[in-house]
Amino acid sequence: MLYYQSMDIFSALSEPTRRSIIEMLARRGQLSASEISGSFDMSAPAISQHLKVLREAKLVTVEKKAQQRLYQINLNGMFELRDWVGELAQLWNDRFDRLEQLLETEKIKS
Repeated sequence: MLYYQSMDIFSALSEPTRRSIIEMLARRGQLSASEISGSFDMSAPAISQHLKVLREAKLVTVEKKAQQRLYQINLNGMFELRDWVGELAQLWNDRFDRLEQLLETEKIKS
């Protein structure tokens, strides 16, 4: 049965800046909040809010080192999302397989 525990992931990913942050972390690995903020044409507090949403959705983790906050992709959150999408894809594949079988049966009858 499909049950998705953290629908906040979709809300978090609905915003283009947050998707860009996820892509940046996926490509470059762990980054400080200031490195992330420097890549966008918006204020540091605005980026901080986006990072907070991503943390709450469990898409990123943060590690505090001295005065820095280092962000990285939370693989568990990404795997949860991947698995959910995979389950949906399997449901649709099963439906298409049944449709194909039905069409073959009807073709044979004709």
